[in-house]
Amino acid sequence: MISLSARVSLSAALVLAVFIIVTALVLERAFEDNARSAMEERLFAQLYMVMAAAEVEDIEHLRMPERMGESRLNLPGSGLYARISAPGNKELWHSTSALGMELPPQPDSEMGDKTFNRVHHDGTDYFMAGQVVLWDISKGVPLVFTITENLSYFHEQMSGYRTSLWSSLGGMALLLLLAQAASLAWGLRPLRTVASEVRAIESGTQAGLKRDYPKELRHLTDNINTLLHHERAQQSRYKNALADLAHSLKTPLAVLRSLKISQSHSEESKTINEQINRMDTIVQYQLQRATTSGRTTLGAPVSIAPTMERLLQTLQKVYADKVVQVKNDIDPGIAFRGDESDLMELLGNILDNAFKWCRNEIAITVRGDTNDLNIIVEDDGPGIDQAQAKQVLSRGVRLDETTPGHGVGLSMVRDIVEAYEGKLGITHSDAGGARIYISLPGAVSHQ
Repeated sequence: MISLSARVSLSAALVLAVFIIVTALVLERAFEDNARSAMEERLFAQLYMVMAAAEVEDIEHLRMPERMGESRLNLPGSGLYARISAPGNKELWHSTSALGMELPPQPDSEMGDKTFNRVHHDGTDYFMAGQVVLWDISKGVPLVFTITENLSYFHEQMSGYRTSLWSSLGGMALLLLLAQAASLAWGLRPLRTVASEVRAIESGTQAGLKRDYPKELRHLTDNINTLLHHERAQQSRYKNALADLAHSLKTPLAVLRSLKISQSHSEESKTINEQINRMDTIVQYQLQRATTSGRTTLGAPVSIAPTMERLLQTLQKVYADKVVQVKNDIDPGIAFRGDESDLMELLGNILDNAFKWCRNEIAITVRGDTNDLNIIVEDDGPGIDQAQAKQVLSRGVRLDETTPGHGVGLSMVRDIVEAYEGKLGITHSDAGGARIYISLPGAVSHQ
């Protein structure tokens, strides 16, 4: 998901780009129209200058000065050309600048009409200004005066303006983007501070949000602090209540177990003792289920390697009568993102199960795959048959339905895995024993 800062930056940059492009096109069009109008006025001014210099007695006798007042008309190939013609495009005179040039034909027009056109002739673009004049009304001498100019100068003018325009607007856009980035960084600083404090809460270095935030965020941060406080208080109350309950139930069970049952009722005594042990196991199991915290990101991660080492040392002592070789493959840089008691209970049960049923070898693999924590424990014992595995892995299986010897511990493991929305799998290992695979999404932290 794209970040909030990137969203705002991209949207603002897009709006700015559209604005700059539209502004540039509008200004370029306006400049082109103004330049065209200025060109038209200038060409007609030069046309009137040519008219003023002409002396006409009749259609066959037209006198023009050797040098025109506009210097470009006296320079061959200058790009500015003057011409006087009779109706039917019969040329009577052309300026020195038009020597050797084939000028575009004059447009058809009525007497007295003024024309200004952009024409294309022989691969070149021109602006052409013209007017048909009845020079001598008494003699009826019609003349067509035209001024033609090559558009190269106009194109150079437009190109220079376009370069200057886009350079100026580009520089302005860059300055606006920098100003926007600075204002965005300042405006979003409280959100980055919140994110930083939340990460500190996740790592366990602080208990709540401590900074003073703007009023738009204050309600949110106050609610987060209230939620954290209530969660910790409620978790503490649950643990205290469950501890009291466990103490209250264990004492009567211990009293019942210590009572001496009459020898004449040995079968009844055996049954009572079995039921007392069963009740004690059920109490322990249900208390463990109730204290399972489940996945949380608001707490310090628990390093897995030291926890595993402590459990292995304890189990080596418990099963001292067996010589168990443990192959440990644990990534030392990963940690468990969750409650430490959940991790101890999870690892303790599957390791105890492996020590109990292995012959002499156990393999442990712990890896962090992106955000998922993967735990694999294998042994070389008799394994767990598929019927028992399916029963243990089925959701909703109660304690009294599990198979003695495997069900209790693995049922606790299953409940913890479900609390973390993970996966638990039981198959056969390469050594012939059980292979227990656990995947907990979002429960890994890299240290």
